[in-house]
Amino acid sequence: MSVIELSAELLILLFVTGLLAGMVDAIAGGGGLIALPALLATGMPPTQALATNKLQGSFGTFSSSLYFIRNDLIKLGELKLMIACTFVGAVAGTLVVQRISTQFLAGIIPLLLIGMALYFLLSPTISDEHRNARITPWLFSLTVGFGVGFYDGFFGPGAGSFFAIGFVGLLGFGLTRATAHTKVLNLTSNLASLSFFILSGHVVWSIGLIMGVGQLIGARFGARLVLKRGVRLIRPMIVLVCILISAKLLLENYPALLAWSGLTQH
Repeated sequence: MSVIELSAELLILLFVTGLLAGMVDAIAGGGGLIALPALLATGMPPTQALATNKLQGSFGTFSSSLYFIRNDLIKLGELKLMIACTFVGAVAGTLVVQRISTQFLAGIIPLLLIGMALYFLLSPTISDEHRNARITPWLFSLTVGFGVGFYDGFFGPGAGSFFAIGFVGLLGFGLTRATAHTKVLNLTSNLASLSFFILSGHVVWSIGLIMGVGQLIGARFGARLVLKRGVRLIRPMIVLVCILISAKLLLENYPALLAWSGLTQH
């Protein structure tokens, strides 16, 4: 494991990064877009960065989940099967990713995220009103719970948006309630992946805990905004996060796009 010198300036920067990532993640997901580049910028290898990101991100999803539970948007007793299926899926994804390339997913996921962004942007049914469910919670657990959990353990970007669209489109949840339930399942998949990273010794605890404190505070603030602003805040944030993740993945996996955009120097 690499040794990283932690100056006072770096610690403050990491704390603020965790704070901002926690707030964004509580509202729309995608906090890793902010946290992961900061972790890589410290000089740690990608595997350590991913592992430490799971640690600090778990603080944020725990904070926002607890806030939503205390404000009666979530009843944990009704989520037992969803939590179990998500955990099993995330464990399976974490194990499989160690043997299979993620290149295919890196190419296809941006298209799915762009489709979701358009759905959240254009669909007149996206609101805080509860509608009739299209499938049972049991079937949702086995399909969306396990499937998105597997994806989060295997690859990750946009998992929160996939959970949210599942709750809205399949269970008929209003967007605020869907966001609250998404945080619980995000926490589940984070903890499942984190447990394997801990066993493999890849977590940089000093950095993860500093950012985790920022995540706790930022996620609580973001969760409060979700309750106050509801769909008016969540909808555009999800659209923005989906577009940003899509752009990041496309530019990373198709360098020709970066050259064509004129963002690289020749």
